[in-house]
Amino acid sequence: MKGSDFKGQLSDVDLRMLRIFRAVVESGGFSAAEVELNISRAAISIAMADLEVRMGFKLCQRGRSGFSLTDEGRQVYEFTLQLLTSLEEFKTQVNSLHAHLKGELNIGITDNLVTMPRMHITHALSHLKKIGPDVNINIRMSPPNEIELAVLDGRLHVGMVPHHRALAGLNYLPLYDETSYLYCSNEHPLFQNANVSIEQLANWDAVVPAYAQSAEIKRHYQVLNGTATATDREGVAFLIMTGAYIGFLPEHFAARWVSEKRMRALAPEDLHYITPFAAISRKGARPNLVLETYLDTLGRIQSEAI
Repeated sequence: MKGSDFKGQLSDVDLRMLRIFRAVVESGGFSAAEVELNISRAAISIAMADLEVRMGFKLCQRGRSGFSLTDEGRQVYEFTLQLLTSLEEFKTQVNSLHAHLKGELNIGITDNLVTMPRMHITHALSHLKKIGPDVNINIRMSPPNEIELAVLDGRLHVGMVPHHRALAGLNYLPLYDETSYLYCSNEHPLFQNANVSIEQLANWDAVVPAYAQSAEIKRHYQVLNGTATATDREGVAFLIMTGAYIGFLPEHFAARWVSEKRMRALAPEDLHYITPFAAISRKGARPNLVLETYLDTLGRIQSEAI
């Protein structure tokens, strides 16, 4: 076999052939390596022949006299052990970085998501804290537009917001959909009216949001007599509980009052809308292992929930 230099990048195929070579040497031959590698003798023979071509010299003698390494083969075996040991050490060291996460995660969350049954945000934070007990988690509760701005200018690493629009400077990871219904309290005259029509609802005072909504969601407020506003969902709930107003709330947020028979949904078949939520992060942000770990966990939890 004509000698040649081992040139070019070391590929995954090369590593596979070297692992086969190591198993063959340590097993004492092709036949014994079949069990160790769980591949056929023919496949082992092909891999060894390919490796010898790649190296440019013979690595071993095989035949009736048995299996033996050439002088070059013995040296390549030693080099192989060094290489594969270094690769394992590299993997261990990289994994240790994840095991010793340090730094901060500054996260912005829209109000009243803690009652969402699909607690992707919470579960991902729990996982992050388990693998990185030294990570400092800082949560800021803010309106969606403030969270978007804070992520864009780097004050926040990640935000959880309604996905009404897509800003060019942000990455979006879909989380879940939130369903909202129109509610009144048990102090409101409509509470006992099981057959209220959409037309009748226009005769009653309603609270409308003073924060951004999609055009589709705004359509649901057009049938209402908006005489009060609130900057968040908790403010909407406060006004509904006065008994003087009706208003939309997320189903999960209103569930506690509904179970206590202090609220009920009005015309739920017709008056409801869905709000998609997403995790946002800044495009082109400086690499951050804490943030990457958290987003990877969120993505895994989301994919498992589908």
